[in-house]
Amino acid sequence: MSDLEELRALVREVIRDVLPSGLPGGFPVTETVNLSTDEDLATFVKRLLDLDPDEREEFRSGRKRFRLAAGPVYGAERAGESSPVRRIERGAVTEAVIKAAARAGERLVLGRGAVLTPLARDRARASGVPIEKER
Repeated sequence: MSDLEELRALVREVIRDVLPSGLPGGFPVTETVNLSTDEDLATFVKRLLDLDPDEREEFRSGRKRFRLAAGPVYGAERAGESSPVRRIERGAVTEAVIKAAARAGERLVLGRGAVLTPLARDRARASGVPIEKER
């Protein structure tokens, strides 16, 4: 990924974090989901079933959409195998967590209550630890 593409991706992420209901003017919010395993699919379906009525209406109206991840983030797959997943539902994800995930060859899935520190984000990029943030 070029520096310009990476910068654009970071800006998009910040906009999504700051404006969770979408951009002004009615632009839809698109959430990228990674459904590479049966467990990923089951977790995603459970999440959909637990949506409150307002969130369901966002999907029905098209204000929020899903897009499948194009592939593994930061090269998560090795020799056709999927990396083990470590889910973190809440709290700060620090550099130490990233180091442990890198040693274990894991990819991280962060729940809505989890926050990735800037140093941890840099460590993940340097270590090749894939991170997916649920919205």
